[in-house]
Parts: sequence; structure tokens; C-alpha cells
Amino acid sequence: MHDTPVSSAHVAPSLAGDIARCVHCGFCLQACPTYLDLGTETDSPRGRIALIDALTVGRADPTPALLGHLDLCLQCRACESACPSGVPFGRIMEGARAAVMEGPARPRSWRLRAAVLRALLPHPARVNAVMRLLRLYERSPLRPLVRRIPALRDADAGLPALPRSPFQLPPQPAGLTRSVAMLTGCVMGHMYPRTHAATVRVLNRLGYRVILPEGQTCCGALSLHAGDRRLTRSLARRNIDAFLVSACEAVIVNSAGCGSTMKEYGDLLADDAAYAARAAEFAAATRDVLEFVADHELGPLGAVPGAVTYQDSCHLVHAQRVTRAPRAILAAIPGLELREMTAPDRCCGSAGLYSLAQPAMSRRLLEQKMDDVAATGALTVATANPGCMSQIEAGMPSRNMRGRVTHVIELLDAAMQAAEPRA
Repeated sequence: MHDTPVSSAHVAPSLAGDIARCVHCGFCLQACPTYLDLGTETDSPRGRIALIDALTVGRADPTPALLGHLDLCLQCRACESACPSGVPFGRIMEGARAAVMEGPARPRSWRLRAAVLRALLPHPARVNAVMRLLRLYERSPLRPLVRRIPALRDADAGLPALPRSPFQLPPQPAGLTRSVAMLTGCVMGHMYPRTHAATVRVLNRLGYRVILPEGQTCCGALSLHAGDRRLTRSLARRNIDAFLVSACEAVIVNSAGCGSTMKEYGDLLADDAAYAARAAEFAAATRDVLEFVADHELGPLGAVPGAVTYQDSCHLVHAQRVTRAPRAILAAIPGLELREMTAPDRCCGSAGLYSLAQPAMSRRLLEQKMDDVAATGALTVATANPGCMSQIEAGMPSRNMRGRVTHVIELLDAAMQAAEPRA
């Protein structure tokens, strides 16, 4: 006897229509990192869609084994780029996870993950406190001891390296008449304050004053991927309220994962009468910083010598379909040699909380990515998402690589600074 079908009270009406668009052609198979690694149909996009379809009509129960195949999905959306039928796999997977989380059979690990995110993401003070504790831990004598304990070593290795101070808005030139609003995010300002600072400086040089709206919060990407649609909608409403009060030309994001979620606020709140129109307006105003900058005349650029390889962040290339802009920016920098990887758009295994939820698969994908990086011979890896930056940084020591990982906007900032007259 089957349990009540997952779709009975919890699946969005559009999910069945999205699933029906899949014609099982198999073009997605060679784009899917987990399928390429495991070779199992149930760990491919096509196979996962079949599982979700079976869940929604009650042909299958939400067993731990079945849900394990869904949880192993990176939600990198590479299958969307490969699909000739335009199947919105990201939306299907998000809808399926939300249906499970809103139903009676949600796994304990899923509930725990959602509870942690609920306790942290809407509360900047709590996030700040956690980051302060991590900074203390990094510099304490406790860390070398933890690294000697096999059971704790992997967890320690997965922690991001944090600068001593979080991001602070740098002084901006007077007389800038145009303005943009920038998302600071829940962790980006703690992990990579230098990227935020470079973003502000580049936008200033292009003639824009950067505003950091009060009341902004986490974009909701982590909670959306975890199936917590209620929290994601709450965070989206808060951001819409915060950003749409400022008369800015665009909402700028330098984290690809955040940007893809914000560009889909219109879909997320389409059934919210009070927010649907404003959500669509917000989504239309959201631009990845590289996408935005590439539409401008960059002005004189100085040399940034060296070989660079570019890692396409999944949610920039597959969700936002931005591929030209970062490469155009890198190509414009004198002295910089771009060396393409064999598979620059293959997921590195970070995928938000994936490296914590699925550490074994995450490590395997990272090893594959580091093979690809090493083959280029480049000492600098450029990308467009903090998760990718942190993941690839974690992979370098195991290969004795002495290179660096950076955001594309940081390289552009360096080129602009190199062109400025010396005082």
C-alpha cells in the first residue's frame, strides 16, 4: 500500500507540466556530474525526473533510498543547458524537495538542515556571531589538535578560510550621479570581503555609486535548494522591500548562486498577490556584476600578467546563461592569458551545502576539477561564486598547487588600478 502521493497537498500545480516536458532523450546524461561519476540512471536528471514523477502520482513511496538519489543531485542545472526540450530541471527539483519537506516523510537529515538554516539565515547577528567564532577557532591552538583526529579532519578541511575582518563599504568618490544597489549576502562579506571591495571600486570607476540597502538579507538560495520554500519566500519578500525603495539602475550581485535565485523571485512569488508584480520587477533589475560590467566601456586597463583559467560557476552559466561576459572581461585585460579547461562548466562539487551533505561525492568532483585545472598549467583560477572559490582553494593543497583563486571582478579591479597614474 502506497503512502499518500507527495503531490496531493504539497506540489506546485506547475510541477506536473514541467515533468511532462521531459521526453527522456538522454541528452542530459553526459552533462550530469553524478551520472558521469556513478553511471546509474537513478542518479541522472532523466532518472530523477522519473522518480519525482512516480512520487507525485503515488507510484513510489518517499523511501530513504529514493530520496537519497534526489539528495545526491547537485542542482547545478547543467542538464538544462544540454536539454533540447527546455525542461526546467532546477524548478522540478526545488519543487520536489519542497513537496517532501512539506509532507510527512521528510528525512531527519533534511529536517536538521532546514532547522539550521532557519536558525541562521534570517538573523544577520547570528551569522556574524558564528563567523566570529570561526575566526577565533582558525587562530586558536585547538585547530591543530582537531586536524589530528580522523573523524574531525574532513569537517575541519571543509571550513572556509576567513579574513580577519568582514567587508566594510570603502569610501566612494564624490560626484557620482548614477547608482546601483548591491547584495552583500549572508556569508560573502565574511568569506571574501576583498571581492565586495573590488566590486565597489570597479563600479565606482564606471560612474556608479554603490548603495547597500538596509534591511537586505540572505538571498534564499540555500533554503530553496534544501526544500524550505516558506523560508525562501520570506527572505525574498524582505529583499524586495529593502531594494525597491532605492531608485537604482540595477541590483548587482557578485555571487552567481545568489543571483540566479534572485532572478527567479518572480516565479517564486508568482502566486503572492501582494508581491508578484514587485518580485517580477526585482528579478528584472537583478544583474550579475560581470554581466553588468561587460555592457560598459571599461576604459584604460593596465597589465595583469600571467596565465588564468576560468571556472564557469554553475548558476552563472547554466541558470543565468552568462558565458560571454566573464571571458570578454578577461580577454580585455592586457598581459592576461586565458587558458580554457577541458570542462570549465562541470560542477566543482561545492553546490552550496552539498560539500557538507554529500562530502564523498563532493570530494570526487573536486578531484576531477583539480585534474582539469592542473592540465591548463595556469597558476590563477578565476570564477564568479564564493562556493567555487572556497572549494577550489580547498583542493589546491592536496595537489601542492601554489596558485590562487580569485573572482573575475578582482582581476578587472587590478587591471583598472594598474592603469591609474601613480601619485
